[in-house]
Amino acid sequence: KHSGSIWVQHLSSPATRIMGVCAASCAGTGGGGSAPLVVIAGPPAAGKGTQCDKIKEKFGYVHISTGDILRDNVKKGTELGLKAKGFMDSGGLVPSELIVDLVKDRLMQADIKEKGCLLDGFPRAPDQAQAMVDAGLKVDKFLLIQVPDEMLVERGCGRRLDPETGDIYHLKFKPPPAEIMDRLVHRSDDQEEAIRVRLGNYHSQIDGILPFFKEVVVKIDGTSKPDEVFGLVTKGLEGL
Repeated sequence: KHSGSIWVQHLSSPATRIMGVCAASCAGTGGGGSAPLVVIAGPPAAGKGTQCDKIKEKFGYVHISTGDILRDNVKKGTELGLKAKGFMDSGGLVPSELIVDLVKDRLMQADIKEKGCLLDGFPRAPDQAQAMVDAGLKVDKFLLIQVPDEMLVERGCGRRLDPETGDIYHLKFKPPPAEIMDRLVHRSDDQEEAIRVRLGNYHSQIDGILPFFKEVVVKIDGTSKPDEVFGLVTKGLEGL
């Protein structure tokens, strides 16, 4: 259950947000140095996705995810993609070692060598962090967004979906118009019990991941407004 191997059918689902992680990475270009490899992690509803967008905009990294890499390799019929497809077709797990191989291959491509990248969803578990270390992927900074669980539960439980438009509202932070209130849906993954399960999974995973990167961890207070949090993120990336 806590294995870093990926259930392929979940790559596009909210379940992939359990270990909310992005990594800005670049393989060395040789002689000309290398772009930094930055990991950013945070619990569900911590605003990690917003910070990844801001990092991408400011620093110019290529934004990719392990799911994107996997689907692209399968579509192109690469050697690694065909290996992954065998697991996918059987409904099994794609092993962490194969995911690492796919990530390493992506990091060697020209756009990432030039710009670096935002790698979304990796590492998601301790065995993936170990596989990163074993593969020689050196992390320069590990940004850890921290928000108290009670605040995250409040952020999550207040969400409401408008099924007609797909818009997401929040009863406290982004109140919906009164005339549509009756049609709004409180999704199952925004119920308190489900949120607390995801938070429990996140904490159990991140506690096993951090020791691999303890020398480069930068803790970010994620309780403020997004722009203020991004100010802390930017400071954390100074010098790279």
